[in-house]
Amino acid sequence: MLVSLKWIEKFIKTGQSAEETAHSLTMSGLEIEGIETVGDDHVLEVNVTPNRSDALSVLGVARELSAITGKGLTLPPHEVQEHGPSEFKIEILDKELCPRYAGRVIKDVKIEESPDWMKDMLDKCGIRSINNIVDITNYVLFEFGHPLHAFDLAKLEHATIRVGVAGSGVKFRTLDGSERQMPEDALMILDGSGHVAIAGVMGGAETEVSGSTTDVFLESAYFNPASIRKTSKLLGLSTDASYRFERGTDIRMLEHAMDRAARLMAEIAGGTVLGKVDAWPGEVRFPHVLARPGRINKVLGTDIPRDEMTGILTRLGMEVAVDGDSMVVTPPTFRPDITIEADIIEEVARMHGYDNIPTAVPVAGIESTGGQPSDHMAGHLAGLKSILTTKGFHESVNYSFMNIKALDTLGLKDDDKRRKCVKVMNPLRSEDEHMRTSLVPALIENLSYNISHGAVDVRLFEASKVFLDKGEELPYEPMRIAAVLHKGSSQSLYKDSTEAFFRIKGVLEALLGGLLRLSGVEYSKKTVEPFLHPGKGADITVSGKKAGYVGVLSPDVVVRSGIKTKHEVAVFELNLDTIFDSLPRSPEYKSVPRFPAVERDMALVLDWGVSSADALQAIRSNASEFMEDASVFDVYEGKGVPEGKKSLAFNIRYRAGDRTMTDEEVDTIHSALVNEVIKKTGGV
Repeated sequence: MLVSLKWIEKFIKTGQSAEETAHSLTMSGLEIEGIETVGDDHVLEVNVTPNRSDALSVLGVARELSAITGKGLTLPPHEVQEHGPSEFKIEILDKELCPRYAGRVIKDVKIEESPDWMKDMLDKCGIRSINNIVDITNYVLFEFGHPLHAFDLAKLEHATIRVGVAGSGVKFRTLDGSERQMPEDALMILDGSGHVAIAGVMGGAETEVSGSTTDVFLESAYFNPASIRKTSKLLGLSTDASYRFERGTDIRMLEHAMDRAARLMAEIAGGTVLGKVDAWPGEVRFPHVLARPGRINKVLGTDIPRDEMTGILTRLGMEVAVDGDSMVVTPPTFRPDITIEADIIEEVARMHGYDNIPTAVPVAGIESTGGQPSDHMAGHLAGLKSILTTKGFHESVNYSFMNIKALDTLGLKDDDKRRKCVKVMNPLRSEDEHMRTSLVPALIENLSYNISHGAVDVRLFEASKVFLDKGEELPYEPMRIAAVLHKGSSQSLYKDSTEAFFRIKGVLEALLGGLLRLSGVEYSKKTVEPFLHPGKGADITVSGKKAGYVGVLSPDVVVRSGIKTKHEVAVFELNLDTIFDSLPRSPEYKSVPRFPAVERDMALVLDWGVSSADALQAIRSNASEFMEDASVFDVYEGKGVPEGKKSLAFNIRYRAGDRTMTDEEVDTIHSALVNEVIKKTGGV
């Protein structure tokens, strides 16, 4: 928000320079992002946080300076001289969405240019001058922070205003000339025959003030913030008025703002002000907040006396009643953000001065790692990310939303649980109106984008939650990690013909077996995932539970995804909840071996349908107490191996804990193992 320092000085005389004023406001939590010198004035760029709707005006900034400096605050004149009662009628049809609606009729106004001083102030705030009546409503908006709207009285049917929801099938032309389809529950302003404005957002083209206007009806109202925000977002229409209404305005200040504008219309446009019309079904009551000085000092690490706290809160416009060791605080109507004790603590802290709060090293306990720490997932996840980074992968961060058509691209069946999506009520885009049930579609889209922009070797991963609808109040949110790998043709000092499947499976083994030291990991011969290439995919199970999948995308999916490549695309996705639940609850330690290991190789010619996992299982199920590890190091098909067969080579490591094993001892054990494995696998 831009605001003139000279305008602020009409409310309060602080005696500070522009830089001093900026420093005071920034240190109290109202950050000044910049100062621009304009002639003999300074324009402050104020960064107002979403909760501080009261600071979205010159008056709001002046209030802050008054609380900081203790200087008095002077409001500009807003009393009006009324010339008879008004016969205008107001009817509120939805009192929950519009608790108060007031207005004044100003007759015999003369539409012309605004005076230079007003145009100058508006220009410094970034507002273009239109005419004196419209400019006055904008001027008071920035001065008092309360939006107003001026209707051409002659265009309002039956001198009546009604406030209610739009209903179905309403199309409405706004001041910008656009015809908009109104949401059924959008709050609107109606006259005696039809809709004339979108409440709190924008007026209608049919009732705008023009050069022929002589009589004006001035609106000043309070609208439900949630209703205005919803309407603004659904219409894609944000204005200075909606920006303030959706954050909450002051229901009591609306009368002062209306009278201030009416007074200016009388002075500048020569209008005659009639009596006020005010529909206010009931007083809005703000909650009393209980604040404990002891608690405030404990949270802040200070020793502020209770009287000083009371003074701070009083300067901020709050009423404070002492009740024993506590304070009962009643916030003013312009501070709807003050609702709990933490809000009071924040107010005391910023007015006391953050730089006056002593610095202290926090006291933290040291926990034993004997049990599984509460943040074990975060620690393991950081390790997984680190390994993937060292393997050449880059982390992607995508939205948690997805286009439901992405599941069609993957070819998921109708009864697939990933089809049960959680729908977003107010999506950023209509295409992405569902919470994602898999990380893979977004990574495929990332890959396609990178390849289309000339990337060749692309390795991406993402770790995030997915959202599965299980028919309960809240969705199930398991943690997942997924990756996508594409190795294209590129110049290299050496030739690497490793297939994409084995590349990404090697990465998986580094994660599961290397980092996590996870046992019981098995890769199935086939996968149930329809988007993986037949024969080049596997489901991953851990201790009998499915924990993910790995494989190469089928050519059809690559084409449907728009990936322009002739090379294979490999992917994996893991359910980290399942994997981390399989980890031991406490670390296991083994002493460093004292005696050397002895290695032997085993080569078997097996039927093509016997997987390396089956052969390894046969080896491990017949292992002696001395076998320490077994792994596959070679697969061969071709010359010298019969058709329909393949040669698998294994490395077996033996070790005794109390001695160095002799060759004869190892040969005997190894020979017995080979014979048993041949029997179980049918190999030679």
